[in-house]
This record gives sequence, C-alpha cells and structure tokens, in this order.
Amino acid sequence: MLDTATTPSAIVRYLDQYVIGQEDAKRIVAVAVYSHFRKIANANRGDAAIVKSNMLLIGASGTGKTLLCETLSRGLGVPFVTAEATSLAQTRYVSDEIEAILQRLVDKAGAEVARAQHGIVFIDEIDKLKAPEGRTSGTSGESVQHALLKIMEGAPVKLADGRIIDTTNVLFICGGAFVGLDDIVKSQTHGYGFIATSQSDNQRILDRLNSRVKPTDLFEYGLIPEFTGRLPIIARFSDLDRAMLVRIMTEPRDALYQQFRDIFAHEGVELEVAPAVFEQIAELAIQYKTGARSLRGIFEELIAPVLYVVPDQRDIRKVTVRSLFAEPQFERRA
Repeated sequence: MLDTATTPSAIVRYLDQYVIGQEDAKRIVAVAVYSHFRKIANANRGDAAIVKSNMLLIGASGTGKTLLCETLSRGLGVPFVTAEATSLAQTRYVSDEIEAILQRLVDKAGAEVARAQHGIVFIDEIDKLKAPEGRTSGTSGESVQHALLKIMEGAPVKLADGRIIDTTNVLFICGGAFVGLDDIVKSQTHGYGFIATSQSDNQRILDRLNSRVKPTDLFEYGLIPEFTGRLPIIARFSDLDRAMLVRIMTEPRDALYQQFRDIFAHEGVELEVAPAVFEQIAELAIQYKTGARSLRGIFEELIAPVLYVVPDQRDIRKVTVRSLFAEPQFERRA
C-alpha cells in the first residue's frame, strides 16, 4: 500500500532520477498509480468498489516505456514482470502463458501471493495484436486480447501449484509503438475548434485535445473495443532527440557513464569521456532508429578495448576519451 507521503509529485521526483524526459507521460502514470493504490485502500475500508486504472503507453522502441515501469515498481516496492504480446500470440496455449506470467509475478514477490496481488505486469508490443491489413479481425491477436480481458479486469487464476492469485488489484500496463496511429488520430474530426485560442494556454489545451488518442482510434487501428476499454489511461512517449540521448547516458543516478567510471575507479583509474563523445554516440543511436536501446552497445564497444588493458597495466592513472574515432589517451603514474 502507498505511504501517505507518496503523492503523484513524489512519484515523479523519484522517476526523474532515472528516466530522462517524457514529462507528460511520467505525470500521467504517477497520477494513475496513485489513484490505483488509493482505490485499493478505500475499497479495503469499504468505501467504494475498485475500478481498474490499467494503462496504455504509446511510443517508439527505446523511448523508455519499460524503464519507466521498472523504475516505478522499484520505487513503490512492488513486484514487477514483463511479457511480450507477440509471444502470447505465437502460442496455442494462451491461458498457460498467462498463468506463467502470473507465476513469475508470484516468484518476484518471494512466493507471497498476497504481495503479488499488488504487483505490476507490463505487456509490451500490444500493438502487434492488431488485425492484419485487409481483415476486420486477426485470429491469434484477437484471441490474445480476449484472453487478457478477464485478468486485466480482475479474476482469480489458478497456478500450477494449486494456489490462487486474484488479479483484481494487479496493475496492468500495456505498451506498443503503434506505428501509423498518428495518421488515424489526425484523420479524425475532433470537434474542438470552438475552444478559444487567443491565449497560448488555450492553444496548448486545444493541441493536447486534438492529439489525444481516443478509443475509436484504437478500434480503427485494430484492437477490439473490449480490450481498449480495459486501458482507460493512455500516455504518449515522445521520440528521443540527440540532447535527450546524451542526458540519458550522463544524468540518471545509474547513468551508463557513471557505471563505467565506478568500474574504472575500482581499478584505481579515472575515466574521463569528453562531451563530444556522447554527442557522437547519440548521433549513431539516432541513425540506428532504436532510441536509447543502442546506447549501451555503442558505449561498451568504445570502452571494451580500454577496459581490456587497464587491469593488467597497473601504472595507468587516467584514461581520457576525446572522440569516438580517436585512440584514448593514457596517463601513467611516475
């Protein structure tokens, strides 16, 4: 259960330490999570029935959807598991796969079913369950959507060991890139033109309303109405530009750069990477079109030759990397 000090703004402040950018998404998720756990607390007091506030996160690969969910669960101290909708669609035994996901949630909760029942399940690539082009429904994708309906709303599920996990209080977060959805959103008539736009604030409100993803947009995309109805909260993740990619490598508490500085410091060596190097890595990541996912691979490829020799050459005091395309400089002890 949430501590009384865990307000939406406190949740955002925690996320800010690890997740760069995506300010609107972080606020939407923070409010939804706060509301979710407050509803549980109220229902336990007999105040009201729980209405699930499951979420849909829309954004390209590598924009931070999974990272945000992982960080959120860590900050809240609740068990967390991920699954891929494509894997569910590729099996004949969807119910067994769903049971396996919930079993992993129980395992993450230290085998405590009661704790697992307040966990978070993130199902990625949910957009891949859309109907194939030219068909009104996709057999495998639609069957997965139907299979997920009951547990997302809340239902008892029997695990392989005979125990029952009730998913009523489990928060389900779905994610996907939804390529082409923006075209659907833009093609719809929203009817918000009557709002006065003489002031900048009014224009921002109008822009937000006109860019908002509606259930009908998701229907047209290929998700079934019943499934989208289980995802009342929608947050959009913006694409990452070069400046944000640089910040991701350098600013978070567990930033990639800091991780390697710590590794080198353990060897008694100072690691210094010039700002231009992060700019170059970010530029490559943009070309790869995988968002932040490729940052670690590029950075480790840069550092690997250096880290190979440093442990064997104990006289190295400092390593400076000034360019991705130049040899690193070694400073040695006298």
